[in-house]
Amino acid sequence: MDATRLTPDFYLRDVLLVAPELVGKRICRIYEDGTSSSHIVTEVEAYKGMNDLACHASKGRTPRNDAMFQQGGILYIYFVYGMHWMLNVVASVENEPEAVLIRGVAGCSGPGRVSRLLKIDRSFYAENLGSSQRIWIEDSGLFPSILTAPRIGVNYAGSYWSSRPWRFYTNDYR
Repeated sequence: MDATRLTPDFYLRDVLLVAPELVGKRICRIYEDGTSSSHIVTEVEAYKGMNDLACHASKGRTPRNDAMFQQGGILYIYFVYGMHWMLNVVASVENEPEAVLIRGVAGCSGPGRVSRLLKIDRSFYAENLGSSQRIWIEDSGLFPSILTAPRIGVNYAGSYWSSRPWRFYTNDYR
């Protein structure tokens, strides 16, 4: 395990603390052929539990969102539009379903593009970032300036939830 890998305690906090701190961290990936890559996180969105109508957990626990109800530090992966896997990092403690959608990494913007770049698929569902040998997040030592904005594509949740400034991003590494 890499000495700079984020520890489980990093994820066992409120998503509104975890999400902005993920910006500037490094996602590391080892592929099936033995090659590897690492990418600086540049954009994320926070989803805060059962009361957040934009969050998948707002409708209760289902087989699709079960990973969100587990302890922080695992991945929540889901498929949208019949073509894109979405990469989410679970935050908080067990039974407090919160997650961070990875929307961008340096040189790659858009959550579907990020997942395609990292070759993320259903097999990563509930993968533990603390012990995985194929994906993890490291402290890069970078301290980017963080900007906030409303989340993207969640108008269905109503104006209150769609206007929450829970998208965190930096322009420092684009």
